[in-house]
Amino acid sequence: MGQLAQLAVKLLISPRSHGQTRFQPPHTFGIYKNSHHHFSTITSKFQRPSSPSSSSSTALLLLQLMMESTDFPFLNHEFDYTHLLNLFQDAENLGGAGGGNFSGPFKRQRTSEETSEDDEVGGDSFEAAADGSTLREVLASFMLIEEKAREDNEKWAFDFQEEKSLFDLNPRKRAPSINDYYQTQLDSYCIDQLSESPARRSASLAAAGATMVVSADNSPKGDRGERSGNPTRRLWVKDRSKDWWEQVNSPNFPDSEFKRAFRMSRATFNLICDELDPAITKKNTTLREAIPVHQRVAVCIWRLATGEPLRLVSKKFGLGISTCHKLVLEVCNAIRDILLPKFVQWPGDDRLNLIKSEFEALSGIPNIGGSMYTTHIPIIAPKSGVSAYYNKRHTERNQKTSYSVTVQGVMDHRGVFTDVSIGWPGSYSDDQVLERSTLFKKASSGLLQDTFVAGNTGYPLMDWVLVPYSHKNLTWTQHAFNEKLEEALNVSKEAFCRLKGRWACLQKRTEVKLQDLPVILGACCVLHNVCEIKGEEVGPELRFEVLDDEVIPENSIRGSPRTAQARDQIAHNIFHHGHGTAFL
Repeated sequence: MGQLAQLAVKLLISPRSHGQTRFQPPHTFGIYKNSHHHFSTITSKFQRPSSPSSSSSTALLLLQLMMESTDFPFLNHEFDYTHLLNLFQDAENLGGAGGGNFSGPFKRQRTSEETSEDDEVGGDSFEAAADGSTLREVLASFMLIEEKAREDNEKWAFDFQEEKSLFDLNPRKRAPSINDYYQTQLDSYCIDQLSESPARRSASLAAAGATMVVSADNSPKGDRGERSGNPTRRLWVKDRSKDWWEQVNSPNFPDSEFKRAFRMSRATFNLICDELDPAITKKNTTLREAIPVHQRVAVCIWRLATGEPLRLVSKKFGLGISTCHKLVLEVCNAIRDILLPKFVQWPGDDRLNLIKSEFEALSGIPNIGGSMYTTHIPIIAPKSGVSAYYNKRHTERNQKTSYSVTVQGVMDHRGVFTDVSIGWPGSYSDDQVLERSTLFKKASSGLLQDTFVAGNTGYPLMDWVLVPYSHKNLTWTQHAFNEKLEEALNVSKEAFCRLKGRWACLQKRTEVKLQDLPVILGACCVLHNVCEIKGEEVGPELRFEVLDDEVIPENSIRGSPRTAQARDQIAHNIFHHGHGTAFL
């Protein structure tokens, strides 16, 4: 069969017609099964002599036997290999015209003298012997290649088991070994990064990093340093500097510097941490240690006090940006749930009588149980309901489009919040905010009997709301009343100045989402009360001027005749009974 058999072998090991890649030893020939049986089966088929005219038939038989005895995927019956059979059939037809000799590009045309000479010496047996020797050489090559592949696989398996046993016997060297492997992989990827696709390179690096994490997590406790008392940093945690926080948290840090950083003394800060400890304490896990309570509270208070962006807060405390964001919301929610009921509440009867007496001593007006004021907090334009949050007064003042939310607060004589209403859109006037507050509902149910809440001209005159005279051509008596009432109103206005001075996050547009903003603003009000109760003063460098945002209602037809009469009587007493005003 000669060169035609070699053609069959080439076609078998180079199946490009089916879109397969060229097979490479030892992987290609390692898939043979029972190679000795195949060898004997195939060689037995070719022990009988064949005629020269059966060369192509011999190749076809070789092809059929190889199909039956191999596990090549391209020789499965699922594929169409008729092109191979057609190729051999064409070769046989061409050879038939030349007396059984195959003529083509693979073999030169035999001359008549060579043919007759072969016939004389027994050409049939000679060519059969040649074909048989060629087939044996091909199959012997297959066997040698397969034997070499088998030896390589056995050697690789033996080396792998030996390395694995050594690796298991030395658990302390697991993490260093993985680190060395990881560094080797990084070096190789850096060399090949120009030729390798970005997606495949990212996947490979991720796989190597995951291998390091698994190795570190599965290593014994002694490997992690716990046996020596010095836990090692987890490999997947980014190393950030915590020098600033460690310095501030040390007992040797000056109290004046601590107060300048957190707007409160260390004693007040520790009080807040103790109150919030049950709600925000986290347990240590095998992955990493939990952030301490003091650091959690410090992140929140620092963010509220400075108004700095989260990336700067992250650098200060050595934490991730997303971690700082979560800590701020977590601590603010804890302040709302735990500290709000304790530090922001409407006073009882005894406390209310004390507040009334203090306000009367300040302004000469009796029965004032609180001073009310509404301020606006600038925000970024919301995604929905933009017109509702549009602030016309701020837009005209700042000469640029402004949006805001409102904070309405009622203060006692010290400037401590006794009631707060947060989060209504900035387009609402003061009286609209008041109507939607819980204070309005309480007063409507009779909570504020014989008690006034002092308010500016943005609020309506009601049975329990006392406001200045706002019409034109005021009398001296009315001017005197407005002046004394202004002294009571300054208590709430100054309290909002200290509120915004302490917590700089209220002075500019915040990046907090609109749905999270009421929690942040409420936490600022609660912390303001804590500082005021503990006597934490606000330095002159932190003073923030609050501009009047009140808007006189255009159609303010609502008024309480009883309160109007009481206001006239109070004004008469102030003017004629020597309470003294700067107006006179």
